[in-house]
Amino acid sequence: MRTEFVELRGSELLKAPLRVHGEYRRPDAQTLVREVRAPYLEITTIGQGEVRIVRDGRSPRTFSLSRAPQLAALHDSFGALLSGDRARLEQQYRIDSTGSRERWMLRLTPKDAELAEHLVEIALHGRGAELRCIETRTRERGGGRGARGAGDVQVERTLLAGAARRASTVPDSELAGLCRGDGAGSQ
Repeated sequence: MRTEFVELRGSELLKAPLRVHGEYRRPDAQTLVREVRAPYLEITTIGQGEVRIVRDGRSPRTFSLSRAPQLAALHDSFGALLSGDRARLEQQYRIDSTGSRERWMLRLTPKDAELAEHLVEIALHGRGAELRCIETRTRERGGGRGARGAGDVQVERTLLAGAARRASTVPDSELAGLCRGDGAGSQ
C-alpha cells in the first residue's frame, strides 16, 4: 500500500505553517514508511520495535519504539485501520463514527490516560473507501514559549490520496475544508 500525503505542520517558531509533501508506504504488515520529499528529504521507518530516521545531510538516527509511546500507538492504530481490525482499534481508542458512505468521519479518542495527556483525538475523514484526511489534535506539555502554554491544543492535518493530489492547487487557508470535504477545495 502507498499513498501521497500533504501535511501542514505548525510551530510557534514559524511565522506560517510548513507544508510538507511526500508518501506513506506500508511494504509489509509490520512496517510503516513516511517519506518526505519537500521541502526537505527525510525517510522515517517504523517497524520491528524501532524507529529509523534518515534525513538528507545528517547521520541516520535509530531509537526504540518504546521510547516514543505516541509513535507506537500511531503505528499500531494505522496498521489496525489499514487491515480493518476494529477490535484492535477498540483496545486503544473509543470509536465514534458519523456521516454517510459518501462523506464520513471516524473519531478515535485514546483510552490510555497517559497517551490522552498528549493525544486529544484523531479524526479520520473520508469518502467511500478512500481515507482523505487525518486530523490529529495534540496537547502541548510543559510551559510553552510565546503565546502558547501548557494544555494548548494543536491540530495537524495530513491529507491523503485524492485530497493530497488536490491540495497542490489549494492555498493553505482552504486545506481544512478540503480535509473535511467541505469548502472550495473539496471537489
